Amino acid sequence: MVKIKMIMAMLLMVMMVFVGDAADTNSVYDPCSDAKIRRLDGFTFGLAFSKKDSFSFNQTQLSPCDSRLKLTGNAQLALFRPKVDEMSLLTINSSTFSLAGGYMVAFAGRKYAARSLPTLVADDSNTITSFTLVLEFQRGTLQNLYWKKFGCKACSGDYSVCLNNEDCAVPKLKVQKQWGIF
Repeated sequence: MVKIKMIMAMLLMVMMVFVGDAADTNSVYDPCSDAKIRRLDGFTFGLAFSKKDSFSFNQTQLSPCDSRLKLTGNAQLALFRPKVDEMSLLTINSSTFSLAGGYMVAFAGRKYAARSLPTLVADDSNTITSFTLVLEFQRGTLQNLYWKKFGCKACSGDYSVCLNNEDCAVPKLKVQKQWGIF
């Protein structure tokens, strides 16, 4: 076990050396502003959590940055700044975070307003615990965000159920009993 930890620590240090050489030239930190990015730049995007219908105006889905949506006081936001061309594991501290309606939308930009479709995070009984977000860039501009679904093949154990044949979820009652959260 100690050898594995040592190898992981050395691997992490090697990765830090390679990443440390890259300069982040993107000075835009606002997820509601447009940015041109280059390879290994950081870029900012947000996740908005609210009810599904909160992301639409006159039956048209809008970006959470659009002032026509009434998200103030009805949504929670999480902001992230990963680097382009790197895989990133992003987490949200659920002990201080409310799912605020059960759906989330990923978004970035204003003029180019990339946004995902709303995806279910939690319903009255279950919470989906893992998501994969795919970001599509063209010539340095974020064009599209979408949630990749892998089905329920990975659902296993007493703490996992399959929702809509596409998402693994954890029943809220089991999580509350085990860890006292949600």
